[in-house]
Amino acid sequence: IQHLLMERRLFEVLGRTALLLLLGQLYVLWGSLTRLWLPCPFHYLTGWDCPGCGVTRMCLALLCLDLSAAWSANPGMLLLSPLLLGLLSWHAVTYIRTGNRRFTRGQTFLCWILVGLFLLYGLLRNLL
Repeated sequence: IQHLLMERRLFEVLGRTALLLLLGQLYVLWGSLTRLWLPCPFHYLTGWDCPGCGVTRMCLALLCLDLSAAWSANPGMLLLSPLLLGLLSWHAVTYIRTGNRRFTRGQTFLCWILVGLFLLYGLLRNLL
């Protein structure tokens, strides 16, 4: 029965991943056709770039395998993306194996490190 539960959780994770990828593709299609992209409310209110400003341009550049343009759009997020992807993958594997949706201590620790680095990057990109 444990094997069946793991298989069910695997398909759940794959389904949610597929849904996120589909939504991303629809957003790219929508933006490409209409030139209407989501604006950053933080930038609109403060004039500063938030840590995530440029992520759409970065992802579009990565889809074209243009690392230089991706770096120009948001170097901090480009560097942190593999760590974030690793954290999410680790969490997905933990969930598939155990059924526990909560982060482990190690995952929580890594998550807080990523949040701190993300916020530090957001501060530094506006001050330097």
